Amino acid sequence: MEQFDVVVLGAGAAGMMCAIEAGKRGRKVLIVDHAKAAGEKIRISGGGRCNFTNIGATPANFLSANPKFCVSALRRYRPADFVNLVRKYGIDFHEKTLGQLFCDSSSKDIIGMLLDLMDQAGVVLRLETAVQGVEKDGEGFVVRLSSGPVACASLVVATGGKSIPKMGATGLGYEIARQFGLAIVETRPALVPLTFEARTLERLSPLSGVSVDAVVASGKTKFREGMLFTHRGLSGPSILQISSYWREGGEITVDMAPGVDVFATLKAERAANGRRALHTVLGEIVPKRLAQKIVEDEGIAGNIADCSDKVLARVAGVVNAWTFKPVGSEGYRTAEVTLGGVDTDGLDSRSMEAKAVPGLYFIGEVVDVTGWLGGYNFQWAWASGWCAGQAV
Repeated sequence: MEQFDVVVLGAGAAGMMCAIEAGKRGRKVLIVDHAKAAGEKIRISGGGRCNFTNIGATPANFLSANPKFCVSALRRYRPADFVNLVRKYGIDFHEKTLGQLFCDSSSKDIIGMLLDLMDQAGVVLRLETAVQGVEKDGEGFVVRLSSGPVACASLVVATGGKSIPKMGATGLGYEIARQFGLAIVETRPALVPLTFEARTLERLSPLSGVSVDAVVASGKTKFREGMLFTHRGLSGPSILQISSYWREGGEITVDMAPGVDVFATLKAERAANGRRALHTVLGEIVPKRLAQKIVEDEGIAGNIADCSDKVLARVAGVVNAWTFKPVGSEGYRTAEVTLGGVDTDGLDSRSMEAKAVPGLYFIGEVVDVTGWLGGYNFQWAWASGWCAGQAV
């Protein structure tokens, strides 16, 4: 039976970072993945340009049953550390918005960098290799792989969550955690488009493809970014962000003209040029298709001069405070990440090691730490992988 110091399950962002760091410390490392290529989620991220970190990442940008768990890792391995690595490899990048860093060329540049670093560190990579089981063996572990069993002193679970199953996402990491007595915080799709019930969808279907700058709120949490009407419901950065906080049965409120007092604007235009059609005036505040739909749905005809304050206030309310209840989300099929995961109460925040099972580590998305949209989840992958890599 082959013997390794460290076996890493999952050749994604967190797994490769951990393997690199462990290899640099002279550990004999094997990293396995059932996919045909390493870093598949890296490859598709950011529209193929990989939003590899966010320069403003702080613990406040992450959701977890224990918000303090991520503090240690994020402080020990910061966005600047990964940026320095990218610069060292001569990978050109740019800041898009809100601290989000993207490759100028391709996400494959990041994957290539990680593969090269693994090679330098002597890491053994085996792809198209399935995990068939894990067993404790004395102070170490035996991992049954489709290529045969291997033994190791340290086992790192970096298998990700359930999001995007067409790319091979499974619940393997959660199964291993349960096998060794670790609790799982209930999982759900996150950073995912939201859907409408049939009647609402039929009414709003003419708006499919319309996008607006919007402030989207659920409870006390709000985000201002783009919002997109789709043939299933709503998407766009602001919706993906709020999806991590929204729960079934809850309301979402959207301001589709942030910073504009629509009621005051309509009143002023009525006084200045009352012969204009209401949808024309409203079309200067929001996209024309949206303006026409709002006026139609409110059953308003005629010029703006014919509209009372009550009518204008009603229209303004739809624009500045549209409130609705989504029926659900598009699920793991399109979710960028999985909310919940291995309960952090069972893990050491400095090393990611299971407190009750020495030598067993959980890193990346499989853990109950979920970042906002915009490079935060990659930063958690790099940071948690780096920390485990110093300890295995």
